[in-house]
Amino acid sequence: MKLILTAPVEHLGVPGDIVEVKDGYGRNFLLPRNFAITWTRGAEKQIEGIKRARDAREIRSNEHATQVREQLEGLKVILPAHAADSGKLFGAVTAADIALAVKKAGGPAIDKRSVDIAKPIKSVGDHTVGIKLTAGVVAHINVAVAAA
Repeated sequence: MKLILTAPVEHLGVPGDIVEVKDGYGRNFLLPRNFAITWTRGAEKQIEGIKRARDAREIRSNEHATQVREQLEGLKVILPAHAADSGKLFGAVTAADIALAVKKAGGPAIDKRSVDIAKPIKSVGDHTVGIKLTAGVVAHINVAVAAA
């Protein structure tokens, strides 16, 4: 079965790759979880869109990763969240919330899967969050969670 990956799959490929897998694996695992779409001629345009989006946010080298890390560590990220009077949040801050807040603060677009939250953020205040840029480069940013 010939498929186009729409999400990264370990030991198989990254979004935009055309892969040949066994019928059962594609039909029972990849397609129901929206990790892939069936390959057609019309899907070629969709592949190009996926690859352009991936190239826009991809870290090209370790030098580029250190530049992005310096840019991220220089940002002041403020994240408004709904909180009680005691400072406890209604819910928790997610990796997607942090990725969106970094972009709003003027930083580069980062993938929510690269955000590493050591322990769940459930209170107002300053918290340190890691962002994995490459295997050896991790940016640590301070996120100020403010009551909204």
